Amino acid sequence: MSHDTPPGVTNLPSILDTGIVENGQISFGNWRGDADVPESQPPQALPPSERVGFAIMGLGRLTLGEILPAFSSCRLAKPVALISGRPEKTRLTAHSYGIGNDSLFTYDDIQRLADRPDIQAVYVVTPNALHAEQVESLAAAGKHVLCEKPMAKSSAEAQRMIAACQKARVKLMIAYRCHYEPFNQAVSKLVQSGELGRPKLVEAINTQIQGNADQWRLKPELAGGGALPDIGLYCLNGTRAVLGEEPESLFAQMISPPNDPRYKDLDETFSFMLRFPSGVMANCATSYGAYESKDLRIQLEKGWITLENAFSYTGHRLRIGQRQGNHKTVNEWRLPAGNQFALEIDHFAHCILNDLTPRTPGEEGLRDQKLMEALYDSARTGRMIHLPRES
Repeated sequence: MSHDTPPGVTNLPSILDTGIVENGQISFGNWRGDADVPESQPPQALPPSERVGFAIMGLGRLTLGEILPAFSSCRLAKPVALISGRPEKTRLTAHSYGIGNDSLFTYDDIQRLADRPDIQAVYVVTPNALHAEQVESLAAAGKHVLCEKPMAKSSAEAQRMIAACQKARVKLMIAYRCHYEPFNQAVSKLVQSGELGRPKLVEAINTQIQGNADQWRLKPELAGGGALPDIGLYCLNGTRAVLGEEPESLFAQMISPPNDPRYKDLDETFSFMLRFPSGVMANCATSYGAYESKDLRIQLEKGWITLENAFSYTGHRLRIGQRQGNHKTVNEWRLPAGNQFALEIDHFAHCILNDLTPRTPGEEGLRDQKLMEALYDSARTGRMIHLPRES
């Protein structure tokens, strides 16, 4: 009996209760019965001093509402600096997250980051049109870059960003958060496993009602497009991710209400079809003028898969329909929730710590930029576009 055992206590907790330390990790045996799903192992986090230090560039709604709060769930990353053009907002935000005044930068201070080895990476959360120049400057300062999607306004800009990061020998990752979200990952794995046979049809939709015109998304010079690059990109990239292949042809149509000045130079509603070498057909639609819906559906030879709220931050619901014996069944998968922003940030931190290529590198963003350019070309000309085969 150990010296700190309370007097009179003889029946001590077993290793099943206390866990074991092995190879630098703490793990526990399964205490649940066979009928229940085993409990997950406790997350292993690096001490704060060893985590990858991130600067966050841009303090808009996404940063303040999702990204900065997500760092509290990160195991490998921490926020250490802020970059913004609004000093008062920057100081207030820094105070909330314990970031000192010496770690607050403006957009004109990017070159100063080169003197801060504690800032290893920068998460760029600014309007699309600003990404290319900012990423080039960050690469020149020797910083790894996690950049929000869409990657840029054009494929030419995307190629510049990739080239700048390659030249500086820093990593570039595009923030396709759904790639790191558990429900989307489960759908991709199930489709590509062949368990339900070959996929035949994909339907992806992402719609929302857009409001006041005085926002960057409705300014072509900042957004680079309308509904397609902003929210339709989830349908495009999500379909490619689920199938694990690239389309061989596409066709698109777009409509903007003629009496709404917000869409004078932007697409309000955009619909497109993708055909893949395996024979899968995907029908995708996006709109700034329809009530919110963010769903993904796949029809396969031996069943169907529906992921409601596939492209949302929360509220995912995954159902699978298939035959079992002499009857049809619909099963719902309930997966552990995970903060997709924390998961993508930690993935990038893991790649930095272990010198790995991110799952969604700059080349992934470049593919989508090229495809969106082809989609706009098809919508303008009314032609089906046949795409060059990816090497």
